[in-house]
Amino acid sequence: MKCSTHLRGIAGLSIVALALTACSGDSEAGETSGEAGGDGGGGETVTLSLAHSYATNHPHQTCGAELVKEQVEGADVGLEIEIFPDSTLGGHAERFASVVSGDIDIDIQGPSEISATFEPVGVLDAAYAFDDADHLFSFFESDAGVELGEQIIEGSGARILAPWYFGMRHFTSNSPLNTPEDFDGLRMRFPDTPQFLQNAEALGASPTSVAFEEVYISLQQGVVDGQENPIPTIDSLALPEVQSHLNLTGHMVGIHMIVMNEEKWQSLDGDQQETLQSVFQEVRDTNRGCIEDAENELVEQWEAEGTMEIVEPDVEAFRTKAEEFFTSELDGEKLELYQTIRDQA
Repeated sequence: MKCSTHLRGIAGLSIVALALTACSGDSEAGETSGEAGGDGGGGETVTLSLAHSYATNHPHQTCGAELVKEQVEGADVGLEIEIFPDSTLGGHAERFASVVSGDIDIDIQGPSEISATFEPVGVLDAAYAFDDADHLFSFFESDAGVELGEQIIEGSGARILAPWYFGMRHFTSNSPLNTPEDFDGLRMRFPDTPQFLQNAEALGASPTSVAFEEVYISLQQGVVDGQENPIPTIDSLALPEVQSHLNLTGHMVGIHMIVMNEEKWQSLDGDQQETLQSVFQEVRDTNRGCIEDAENELVEQWEAEGTMEIVEPDVEAFRTKAEEFFTSELDGEKLELYQTIRDQA
């Protein structure tokens, strides 16, 4: 018999928490343990929904979700994964609400969406907070990263199974962006979250909020003049069709978190929890490699074919402007977290 999660619709947000480590403890199948979770349905196969926003050719699907499905189901612990890519179950905010309510079991989300319930975590998306993917992962493995997870998991509605690398974010436009002054007069698309809008201010850009699913048409129709995303996402959205310049600002190390509904997690047995935790952690590194390969290959391809003009701007000018902004404008827990991240660079 198969127990499948039903997608009952979009529900309201509640307090969300993250955990960077799995629950510990051993249990036999069918045995209930407060540490090891539930009984996994008493021998029944449990089907977990895994949703994300990205096209079926994006590394988060080909080198991410598909590998997770293959490895989890191959572990033979009574779990099946049903993947819903390309915003099938709604946009970022809608799906995050559904993870919290239990309508979606697992989703790939960024800190800015999670910050709706724990504001300080949004700083992880601050421009130039992290230097690179190694800096990102080392933070999550540090005492500060573990403490952050413990702070948020209190009163949890969801947990983090692993952080994933989304790619270095760069700006696209129809004119070169060599310094922050080149933003003058341009309407730049940013995600509609407080941290991304603050990033725009920090970098000197004029933000226009556009949903992820509407980026292409907004650029095509001239609603906005440019946008920012990782290179594989720029490709999967076909943005070179409507943008002529790729500006390698590297202004943000893209972070995604594998978010799981806490109640669903607790219903699994110890073997199922351990399998999910370890598979998402292991796939993290493969996924990162695919994204970094795609970043390099696409830039080389676009430059060779003349698809986009590749601009190497004054990154230090952008970085300095952002750091001066955040050190003066952030306060409280957000400033403390930002400074902790920068101290680990």
